[in-house]
Amino acid sequence: MTYTLDITTNDMPFDEVVAATKTALLAKGFGVLTEIDVRATMKKKLDIDVADYLILGACNPKMALEAMKIEPKVGAMLPCNVIVRSLGSDTIMVSAIDPVASMQAIDNQELKKVAGQVRSLLEEAVASI
Repeated sequence: MTYTLDITTNDMPFDEVVAATKTALLAKGFGVLTEIDVRATMKKKLDIDVADYLILGACNPKMALEAMKIEPKVGAMLPCNVIVRSLGSDTIMVSAIDPVASMQAIDNQELKKVAGQVRSLLEEAVASI
């Protein structure tokens, strides 16, 4: 089983893909709680140059609340991370965590149903970029 939902594009520059990703997430009820600029962090902390790589911590509050009611400790696995990264040659990949795969560690069928719903929303968001 793969653990991410992916799409690759070479039609837009990195910043436009980031904006399109945020718009697509918002359209499916996700907000972006955190942004980690891995490129800037690696440069600052290790003085190493890496390609553009951004981690977006996305959360759908309605689905998160439902999951936390079912399994209170699930917050340790939230939010749903979405990465936007440069593959070089103007190719950008967007990858969202597959919540069904990430929730395999928790033996709770109700939670797995919620994870399936979140997966569908993330699949739709990623596909629309």
